[in-house]
Amino acid sequence: MSDELRIMIAAGGTGGHVFPAIAIADAIRSAHPSSRFLFVGTRDRMEWKTVPAAGYDIAPIWISGLHRRLTLKNLLFPLKLVVSLLQSRKLIRRFRPHAIISCGGFVAGPAGWMASRMGVPLFLQEQNSYPGVTNRKLAPKAQRIFTAFDEASGWFPKQKIILAGNPVRNKMITRLRDPGFPAKARRHFKLDDERPVLLVMGGSGGAKSINDAMLKHLKALHDSDGIQIIWQCGETYLGQIREKLNESGTPVDDFPGLRLYGFMDDITEAWAAADVIVARAGAITCSELLAAGKAGILVPSPWVAGDHQTHNAKSLADNGAAVLLKDGDLDAQLPEAIRKLINDPPLREKIQEQARNMAKNDAATVIAGKILDHLEKSGATPAIPTDSDKKQSSNLKHDNNKTHNTFSSTSA
Repeated sequence: MSDELRIMIAAGGTGGHVFPAIAIADAIRSAHPSSRFLFVGTRDRMEWKTVPAAGYDIAPIWISGLHRRLTLKNLLFPLKLVVSLLQSRKLIRRFRPHAIISCGGFVAGPAGWMASRMGVPLFLQEQNSYPGVTNRKLAPKAQRIFTAFDEASGWFPKQKIILAGNPVRNKMITRLRDPGFPAKARRHFKLDDERPVLLVMGGSGGAKSINDAMLKHLKALHDSDGIQIIWQCGETYLGQIREKLNESGTPVDDFPGLRLYGFMDDITEAWAAADVIVARAGAITCSELLAAGKAGILVPSPWVAGDHQTHNAKSLADNGAAVLLKDGDLDAQLPEAIRKLINDPPLREKIQEQARNMAKNDAATVIAGKILDHLEKSGATPAIPTDSDKKQSSNLKHDNNKTHNTFSSTSA
């Protein structure tokens, strides 16, 4: 295997695809410091800022998903697909990767398919128990498929599957393993050590149904039950919630135990400070819940493709590692579900123990090791040899200040 290992990573759309991809890149770079990476993403999604912030180059391709309802935007999809395949081929010829890793999202489809057609070894990382359509389509072409849930195995060729878990950011795991960190986290939020803490989050964009239920029951949970609450409601909903609280005659300042945020860049302190978590059941949220070893009430979103959040939550609930609450039952059942876990420490500890047992905190290291081992054994070389490799390598040097311009000519 070459000293300079070039890895292309295709992941985009949401943090559920992008954060595991970054964690895998970090683990490969740690094991093979001379590795170089090129992420593939879209300009209008979160990866365009998140990937460069993590220290990696990213190149754009012009692709989007098909809308499930009839819309004029779908008419552009065939054109976008053709253009994205041509862009992917151009990027692969220029970067000459030894391997490509697909972590899902619609951006991974054309990049992964074209790479496999050009002889580049393809590796998949599937976060959910119900796999996304992109990874399902790419599976026959993959060398290895890394899954996070046993339930995903039925969708892939069994001989290719490695159950590794979802990569969680190493910084988060390190801090959560520090026995003194929960107390520091509570001090960070200026919370009382003697009172229980509830963390509520609906994903990076928030969740209207969770927010509505919390608004209705906030006063009872905060005042009557004495629960301190860290509430990440989503930037879209923050102003609305403040306005509704003002209209009700109990503004945010009237809740001394409430910490209300639109979004937290680093959720680690909140995980550590909380006794109980209410959250959606995205794959990364589930994995972080297990890594934190916390008692969680998971409320799957009914609006996601394939209802995969319900599959994720059920996997944890069936193993006693979380409580599953249907979105339609939130209003009636959320307060009692919270009180049950807050007021029953033995039950909470039992769920926490099961969560810790299910956690796979070394997922990124395992995935990186398996990929490097495969490339070593196969004597990996770039799929497209060229005499101008040194010149191309020089043109593609990592430069955070030029990340967004390096490949601008490939963008439609």
